[in-house]
Amino acid sequence: MRIYAFFFSLLLSHAAFSADWVVIVHPNSGVEKLSKNEVVNIFMGRYRKFPSGQNAVPLDVISPPTDREQFYKFLLNKELADVDAYWARLKFSGQIAPPTPVDDTDAILDMVANHVGFIAYCDKKKVSAKVKVVLDLSR
Repeated sequence: MRIYAFFFSLLLSHAAFSADWVVIVHPNSGVEKLSKNEVVNIFMGRYRKFPSGQNAVPLDVISPPTDREQFYKFLLNKELADVDAYWARLKFSGQIAPPTPVDDTDAILDMVANHVGFIAYCDKKKVSAKVKVVLDLSR
């Protein structure tokens, strides 16, 4: 019986940490939709512009760290250690900087709502009318 309780609690804890991730931009960014591949290229530093030509500045949430970890798992199917290693190599070569770290989702939502060039991710439940969803990773 204890083993069932353990697995049930493990399942519930996993569900509590899962989110429906969306990628957001400013409503006036000129971007209506982005493909998953375009988002990967922006967040991995390969593109620094939206298809509209507007500069794209990706933002990473740092608290809680599980948000960042889950987003990259959904986006790239990679562990955060792999993503950090990728950025360490690029930073060492001086080629490009990683996404800008931001304290939490509330700060990210404010920043995207107030700057046309920012692109970020958040839990779908936290989206407001101040930002536009351009990719829904929960689908």
